[in-house]
Amino acid sequence: MDAFYASVEQRDNPELRGKPVIVAWQAKRSVVCAASYEARAFGVRSAMPAVQAERLCPGGVFVPPDFGRYRAVSKSVQEIFKRHTDLIEPLALDEAYLDVTQNKTALPTATLVARTIREQIRQELNLTASAGVATNKFLAKLASDWRKPDGLFVIQPEEIDAFLRPLPVGRLPGVGKVTGEKLAKLGIQTVSDLRKVDLSALENEFGRYGLRLHELARGIDNSEVVPDRPTQSISVEDTFEQDVLLAETETMIRRLAEKLWSASRKEGRIARTVVLKLKTSEFKILTRSHTPGLPPSSCEELTDIALKLRERVDLQPQQRFRLVGVGLSNFREPEDSAQPDLFQSRQ
Repeated sequence: MDAFYASVEQRDNPELRGKPVIVAWQAKRSVVCAASYEARAFGVRSAMPAVQAERLCPGGVFVPPDFGRYRAVSKSVQEIFKRHTDLIEPLALDEAYLDVTQNKTALPTATLVARTIREQIRQELNLTASAGVATNKFLAKLASDWRKPDGLFVIQPEEIDAFLRPLPVGRLPGVGKVTGEKLAKLGIQTVSDLRKVDLSALENEFGRYGLRLHELARGIDNSEVVPDRPTQSISVEDTFEQDVLLAETETMIRRLAEKLWSASRKEGRIARTVVLKLKTSEFKILTRSHTPGLPPSSCEELTDIALKLRERVDLQPQQRFRLVGVGLSNFREPEDSAQPDLFQSRQ
C-alpha cells in the first residue's frame, strides 16, 4: 500500500488531500508513523523523530494515528487478496506476499493478477497499491518498491541478471550499515561486484549469511510464501517525555506489562521468555531476557520478571534512558507447555 496510514487519512478527510500529512503525535519524543508523498518531498520519512519532521516540513499537517481504523482497512485489503489466493503472508498492515502460481480466478499470468488486485483496491477502497511481480519473494519485494507510488513492476526470468547486476548491495535484504561497510572495505559496491567473490570467501567473512549473499546476488530465494505464520514475539514500548534514571522506569514497566499481558491473551499459544528493552539517552539499545521454568501465568508474574530484569542492567547509576519496552517471545503451543490448564475452562 502507498503511504498507507497517511493515504487513509487523506481519503477519509478531503481537507487533507494534496497536503503534506504526517501521521504522528506532535510531541517532543514522538516518531513519524507515516508520511504522505507530499510530506516525503520535504524529506520526511517513517520512524523519523516528529520534531525533525516538523523542522523539515513546517507546513506539515500532523494527524494522530488511528490504528484501529488502519487495521480495519487492512482487513478489507486482505479480503481482496483472498479472492485470488489463499497463500498470503502478511508482513505488516500495509504489505504482504502472495503466491499466485495457482490463483482462484484462473487469470493466465501473475502480472494480470497483480493488475486486477490493484484495480479492485482502487475502486473499492479508494486507495492505491504498488505491486512487484517476480519468480520469488526477494525479487518481488524489490520490484514492489521500483515504481512507487501506484506502480506495477515485473521482473521476467530472463531479465533477472540485467536487473540485479547494477544494484547497490545495500538493496539486498540484511545488508545494513555494518554489513555494507564490511562489503565496501572488500571493494564490493554493487551486486555485480558481489558476484565476483567466491562463496568460500563470503562464508569466511560473513559466516552463514555469506551463502545468503551469494544466492541473493544471483536472484536465488527458495523461501515459500507462508500463510498464517505463527507469532514469534510480541512487544510494547514507549518513549519518556524526558530521559529518566533506571529506578524511575518502574511505573512505565508496570503499565507496559499490563498492556502486553492483555495483548498476549489473544494468542492461542504460550510465551516462555520475557524480554526487557531499554534505550539510553545516547540511543544505545540494551535487552535483557529470562526464561523461567514455567511460563508467566498472570500479569503480576510478567511484571515481576520484567522489573527483576532491570537488576541485570549494569550501567552507571546516573545513566538516563529515553525508552523502555517489555516483550514476550519463545511461543509454544499449549500442549507443549508445562501449564496447559491456562487455556482450559474449569467447572
